[in-house]
Amino acid sequence: MPAVEVTGAAPRPDCPEWASGEAGRVPDSSVQMSWHPQYRSSKFRHVFGKPASKENCYDSVPITRSVHDNHFCAVNPQFIAVVTECAGGGAFLVIPLHQTGKLDPHYPKVCGHRGNVLDIKWNPFDDFEIASCSEDATIKIWDIPKQLLTKNLTGCRKELVGHARRVGLVEWHPTAANILFSSGYDYKVMVWNLDTKESVITSPVRTIDCHQDVILSMSFNTSGSLLATTCKDRKIRILDPRAGTVLQEASYKGHRANKVLFLGNLKKLLSTGTSRWNNRQVALWDQDDLSVPLTEEDLDGSSGVLFPFYDVDTNMLYVVGKGDGNIRYYEVSADKPYLNYLTEYRSYNPQKGIGVMPKRGLNVSSCEIFRFYKLITTKSLIEPVSMIVPRRSESYQEDIYPPTAGAQPSLSAHEWLSGMNKGPVLVSLRPGSQLLSHQPLFPERPLSNSMAPASPRLSSQTGQLAAEDARRPRSLLEEKATRRAAEQRLEEKKTWFSNGFDIFECPPPKTENELLQMFYRQQEEIRRLRELLAQREVQAKQLELEIKNLRVGSEGF
Repeated sequence: MPAVEVTGAAPRPDCPEWASGEAGRVPDSSVQMSWHPQYRSSKFRHVFGKPASKENCYDSVPITRSVHDNHFCAVNPQFIAVVTECAGGGAFLVIPLHQTGKLDPHYPKVCGHRGNVLDIKWNPFDDFEIASCSEDATIKIWDIPKQLLTKNLTGCRKELVGHARRVGLVEWHPTAANILFSSGYDYKVMVWNLDTKESVITSPVRTIDCHQDVILSMSFNTSGSLLATTCKDRKIRILDPRAGTVLQEASYKGHRANKVLFLGNLKKLLSTGTSRWNNRQVALWDQDDLSVPLTEEDLDGSSGVLFPFYDVDTNMLYVVGKGDGNIRYYEVSADKPYLNYLTEYRSYNPQKGIGVMPKRGLNVSSCEIFRFYKLITTKSLIEPVSMIVPRRSESYQEDIYPPTAGAQPSLSAHEWLSGMNKGPVLVSLRPGSQLLSHQPLFPERPLSNSMAPASPRLSSQTGQLAAEDARRPRSLLEEKATRRAAEQRLEEKKTWFSNGFDIFECPPPKTENELLQMFYRQQEEIRRLRELLAQREVQAKQLELEIKNLRVGSEGF
């Protein structure tokens, strides 16, 4: 008679087959209970990287050959800027975001520096303003025209002169308007107030000179009240950017930091660098105690710098290696084990630099939560890579798009310099949504097409509609319908702008490539208008049904 298998039975000393678990027997219960697999429930567990097709890349771009460990690329919803090679000085290209394909070899450049451009950053509150720094020890602020460039742009709006040696990094303040930070090879960090009428600014509002060597990276916390830096002495410092004092300093010898990043509101820092054995490493730190890192993780033995990027909305960390084609991504939690590895995007094309699209420029209809722009020097190519959350539904996914920082400052330069701190002005990424936070109390010039003021004719139409509504009594629901109609007229005004450019002011295409780009742009506009029309039809049907139900209910009373 065959033996009966009993789960959890104790092993018999006189039966070696039973004790060893052979012949398909189940091990004893103590062994089973000692194995606890760690399963984490996460909506970002299956995020994958999707590279753009060849026609949606930027080809024949002369990317810089500089050996500095910077991004060399800056992106916003209107343009992509990339540092390029230029004889007799420094220059960078500003390409409209939707002008993909092969770049004209005579495409106009933004050139005004006397030395190589080392860093460029778009103003987070103005899609047509960019800052650049150079080996000529100056920082320049440029106004980019809305129309396509037809010749080289050589005149800047402002020039900042204060550093004694070349300037390696520039950073805009995350919440205050017209505040710019710069760091140079003179070991100084300078704070500039651009809210002046002077075209050449020679005196910064604050100079921070607590570093003993070249500053390698700078990062702000969410409100901009703290500044973290890494230095060539491999120390991490947390500074008060207004007072210029050092609040925390890491003296840990086991991790040589190269780049540092604030992790949103988690009160933690993340740094990338090398270990004692020269392995590439990431380390997580407590913002209030930099004596010992909370955790360290060795990645590989490559020599390229690791660029960290943190998405405060999804708590996802992306680590991009210079010189390799991989992008690792993690999910960050407030408790142990802090860093939870998700997966890795692999590519055979190594990147020299990287650009990142702000959240307000993502394609929410395809569940895109992050977008990189890889600079591939071996092919003179800029390749967009979208990080996608796989979802079956094509509707707006509220759970993966929480309110995010918008393109409007929460403080003026004077308010921030006087000691005020405020978080960013939040917006919803849902199409057609409005600001969720307070409006700033000081006037700002128009920043982008999504914030452009309506024309006087459109304003008069809206005013007439409001007057007609006031003359006859209506129910709350009908007033709601009237407001939606006014919003629809505003949306119609916005559709006059195609991809950020006024379709009535765009110059006619001169080449076959420009003609194709115009055709694709119009096709995209037609598709978007059809989607908008379908949404309006659904809203109209819902309103009709609500009005009908309301009337039936009022007749019952």
